[in-house]
Amino acid sequence: MNVEIALPAQAGFGEGPTWDTASSTLLWVDMGACTVHRFDPADGSDTATAFGQPVAAAKPRTGGQGLVLSLRDGVAVTGAAATGAAGTLRWLTDWSSDGVRGNDAAVDGAGRLWVGTIASESSPGRLARIPPRGKPDIAVDGLQISNGIAWSPDTTRMYHVDSPTRRIDVFDYDIDTGRPVNRRVFADVTDTAGVPDGLCTDTDGGVWVALFRGGAIRRYTPGGRLDREIRLPASLTTACGFGGPGLTDLYVTTARRHPGPAEPLAGNLFVVSDAAQGLAPVAFDG
Repeated sequence: MNVEIALPAQAGFGEGPTWDTASSTLLWVDMGACTVHRFDPADGSDTATAFGQPVAAAKPRTGGQGLVLSLRDGVAVTGAAATGAAGTLRWLTDWSSDGVRGNDAAVDGAGRLWVGTIASESSPGRLARIPPRGKPDIAVDGLQISNGIAWSPDTTRMYHVDSPTRRIDVFDYDIDTGRPVNRRVFADVTDTAGVPDGLCTDTDGGVWVALFRGGAIRRYTPGGRLDREIRLPASLTTACGFGGPGLTDLYVTTARRHPGPAEPLAGNLFVVSDAAQGLAPVAFDG
């Protein structure tokens, strides 16, 4: 599989590639720069909106009505014409009182937002469930660095990464209630120098995971067997997601934190064309 530069972004910490079906563009963030980007593969343009604090993930809301953001201090939504000013945000959660920091996020098939946090000295990391309507709650506690979140094509499985454990876990999942149960190891990733970070799934049930400090994307079969590895010219590979008109292009974000002279391409947005068939994206219905 050929890895190409989709956008020479030179991002400090690129994250969260997410296809927005309504606009046929790719959302991604530069976490340290506090910016949300919208990349149009049709013409190569990329526009950025600045926010006042680090943003770890940006997902579309239904009907093109703005975005839902995982920010350092919590989760907030923007209107369709958000400019990034503080007044455009409506906060749904507040992590700041606990000292934890917002991290990766994903939307399940029922339009719920799932968002993870990074532990602080005083509080563990968590995986929170934010329904379209109703009160957010904590679904999984006792985490360190909650990262990649995704579901199987039939939504009966939920995958999750707590990066320092160096594994991908799987839960049985009830899409009607939004309850993950029976947590267990899906794939052990201790055979590489990298740690698992962001992930996504394809229509065959394959699980694709980015290896931070490993410079690669791996695909695991539904049974947890490694069957593919794609090497990238950037060791800080952060996340992956399917996009493009047919959802067959795998976009990969990277970071250039201390990239070193041997990694001039670190921080770019990469694409692997015709990698597999991605699942149809779901917007946050709140």
